[in-house]
Amino acid sequence: MMAAHAMALPWPQLRWAGFAGWRENRIVLLLGMGLTLLVVAAVAWVGAIAYQSTIDVALEDQALKARVLEHHATLSIDTASLALSSLADRVAARPGLAAGELEGLLREALAGLPIIRGVAVVDAQGVVLASTSPAERQRRTVPLAVLGAWPKPGQDRLGALVPGRSLADIGRSGSAPAGVGFIPLLRTSAGGNALFVALLNPDAFSNYQTLALADPRACAAMLRYDGDVLAATAGAGMAPGERIANLPRFREQLAQRAHGASVGAGLGVGPQEQVAAYRASPTWPLVIVVERPLAAVRADWWRAARQVVWVLGAAVVLLVTMTLVAWRGLQARERTRRLLQRAQAVVAQRERELSVTVKSVQELIFRTDLQGRITYVNARWSAVGGTEPRQAVGLELASLAVPEQRAMVQALFAADDRAGTRNAQVCVRTPASGGTRVFDLAVVPLIQDEQLVGFAGSAAEVTERVTAQRRLQTQLQITELMLEASPLPLSVRDLQGCYLSVNQAWEAFTGIRRQEVLGRASAPHLTAAQLDRLRAQERELVAKGGRMRHEAEFTHADGSCRDVVLEQVLMPGDNGAPAAILAVLMDVSEFRAAERATREARDAAEEASRAKSEFIANISHELRTPLQSILGFSELGTMRGRDQPKLAAMFSDIHTSGRRMLALVNDLLDVAKIESSVGTFHLERADLRPLVQEVLRELEPQLGERGLRIAMALHPVPQIAKVDPRRFQQVVRNILANAIRFSPPQGTISVDSRTTPESEIVLRIADQGPGIPPAELERIFDAFVQSSATKDGSGGTGLGLTISRKILEVHGGRISAANQAAGGVAFSVALPARSMAETIQAPL
Repeated sequence: MMAAHAMALPWPQLRWAGFAGWRENRIVLLLGMGLTLLVVAAVAWVGAIAYQSTIDVALEDQALKARVLEHHATLSIDTASLALSSLADRVAARPGLAAGELEGLLREALAGLPIIRGVAVVDAQGVVLASTSPAERQRRTVPLAVLGAWPKPGQDRLGALVPGRSLADIGRSGSAPAGVGFIPLLRTSAGGNALFVALLNPDAFSNYQTLALADPRACAAMLRYDGDVLAATAGAGMAPGERIANLPRFREQLAQRAHGASVGAGLGVGPQEQVAAYRASPTWPLVIVVERPLAAVRADWWRAARQVVWVLGAAVVLLVTMTLVAWRGLQARERTRRLLQRAQAVVAQRERELSVTVKSVQELIFRTDLQGRITYVNARWSAVGGTEPRQAVGLELASLAVPEQRAMVQALFAADDRAGTRNAQVCVRTPASGGTRVFDLAVVPLIQDEQLVGFAGSAAEVTERVTAQRRLQTQLQITELMLEASPLPLSVRDLQGCYLSVNQAWEAFTGIRRQEVLGRASAPHLTAAQLDRLRAQERELVAKGGRMRHEAEFTHADGSCRDVVLEQVLMPGDNGAPAAILAVLMDVSEFRAAERATREARDAAEEASRAKSEFIANISHELRTPLQSILGFSELGTMRGRDQPKLAAMFSDIHTSGRRMLALVNDLLDVAKIESSVGTFHLERADLRPLVQEVLRELEPQLGERGLRIAMALHPVPQIAKVDPRRFQQVVRNILANAIRFSPPQGTISVDSRTTPESEIVLRIADQGPGIPPAELERIFDAFVQSSATKDGSGGTGLGLTISRKILEVHGGRISAANQAAGGVAFSVALPARSMAETIQAPL
């Protein structure tokens, strides 16, 4: 076109046009070269800035991830520390816990804390007092030196990584795979005599680190200040328990700042540089290190920049040939870059949303190939298969089902049907627990370019629902059988009075077959008045709710009139509102007759007992008046007859016999009071030890007269019971008086107490006397009965032990006697331990 235009010009113009064309070409060439050099320089400058920006963004990203991981680690250990502190406080508040109760508290503290693998309590010798792990309970002693120094009472300390799955693996070679361990979180009890140990799971930290990084090229580790690795991701290049104290950031940066980010040597042993960030925990001696290879950052930068390089080459060619085309190419490239960035941002946002959605789903999500082999599973696989998700790749999904259902599962992956969702309910045997879990399986074919490329699906666990349905069905069947087999007549009527169900006992009682009344409101076995009264009661029951119980008279199938107790209960419907009424009949005719006979017999017996007790009380009162005179005159005669030994001896015998007679009368009065309605016990919450010691002080003169010694071993902890102090001391005084009377001179009387596991306080008083024949150990508690081995006329009425037993029966206790192997007899007094603080009167 230019040549044609030149041919049309005159020579001068043609020459000028050629010169101008040469100059324009030169200018275009120079301009193109200059623009090319300028573009190359500009691209190089922009690339350098972009590279540095990529490094800065990577440092900020690593610092943010380090902060997230540090916050997770600190929060998890703080939560475990709080649970351990709460457990220690609960154990301290309940001293004397049994091992079973203590292990129950440990399991409660472990619930809801997946970060804790187990909890144990050991003493200062390393004896395992309680643990959530059966292996730790079997191995009763662990070396405490491995766990480190005990913290101060009431404080926590985080120890170094310990190899093994539990305390039972400490010091045992081969008990756990290499790299498997736990982080001990220690807390000393308030008393300093026990150590609470929480076994933190390092895998929980590393799993969270892997999920949080979401980049297979990045790695993270949780370290102690001394450089010991507690937890690390798979790409960190080292296993937990190794030490990396030569890392520069532990020598320089960590000593100056609690967090930072830099480019330098990494956690691994190789020379590869890393873009790394670290952050120390504010409350625990931990530091989180997050790294990404510098080469990976450069690769990211290069993937973003290489398009520019190719565009630069094209731009140089285009600038040389046509500046305008190069300019248009640059404009098009810029527009394309902006569109690409927006598209990448949208894709990245959708990927993040999809990742969060998949993580939050509690169902198992999977993809398979055409043969049903797994190509992808989400994190829920760990709870189903018991392994890491990556280990499930290549596994046939049908192999998870129980053998009898594998063919049904494999049929879900048939290639002949490409439409619709395929469903099945599958039983899966979990390798971890060995139990069977039920899942609802849904599989959908994946179609690409009209070709079947695989399957996608989900598995929702319905074990609890299926189990509940089975239990409900079983319970319904059991309930139906129980109602049918019940000996009591049962019937169910709706709110309109129609019979819904009756049992065999109802048919036998009424003489009516169920086919005659089911679905009908008629009641042939009831009179009109009885039916009206029954419906009025049912209306009242519906209005008030709950249950009603009343007595009535119904006609039996044999025509007799029976006294019955009718109990009616509202039965709720599906919406919770009353739907039916369950009626239960109990024939109490014979019971009422027996009750009347029993009442008459009891009244007669009570009248006879009352007359006997009043007679004994009256006779005892009549005897005390002359006895007082006899005792008084005998004491006067003894004092005035001191100069006449024979006369004084006679009066002394009279006085001694009078006192024995008075003791007998007093005992008879006590028996009469206890057996009649006159006696009243004032029960109150009291410590039994001071009451026993007070009686011992009262009897010190008698003990001194015979040279007896008391060996007392009362329980060091207050022994609280609900007693009448005066009556309880009367029991102790009677037993001690017998022990003093029948113990040899210079002998020993043992007094001790203890608390049994059944929450009973047992007071034991033993002497060194002649003992009691075995056949008489129970008879000595009867009135006026004495042991044949001690019946020597040395005193006693034979009522002391009878009174003691009756007093203890009022207190809900008991008394017993037993011979000792070394001689003598031991009396045991048992009372229930109480915690009530009020004082009440207990009429007999």
